[in-house]
Amino acid sequence: MNEFRYLGVFIARFRLFKCSLDVSKKSFYRAANAVFGKVSKIASEEVTLQLVLRKGVSVLLYGLEACPLNNLDIRSLDFVINRFFMKLFKTTDNEITKYCQNIFRFELL
Repeated sequence: MNEFRYLGVFIARFRLFKCSLDVSKKSFYRAANAVFGKVSKIASEEVTLQLVLRKGVSVLLYGLEACPLNNLDIRSLDFVINRFFMKLFKTTDNEITKYCQNIFRFELL
């Protein structure tokens, strides 16, 4: 057993106290894909963005205040959000996704 769940936070077996973000990231992708599947064809990007941010980001960030995050963890969470913006705006360019995040005033941490 490499990790266990306590109050919704997955704690990883490690030399130091460390939380596992894998389940949170999977849950975010699941929520985002559910929203995309329902409204992406009929709703604007702004509406889709707000729905995913309201539904998915809370899942992604749940319990992180109890977890010490290192730079690798922060980059991992940032990657999840960047992939979401890439899918939403149909691009693979990091400059465009950063620009869109600035336009919509989105900052994860």
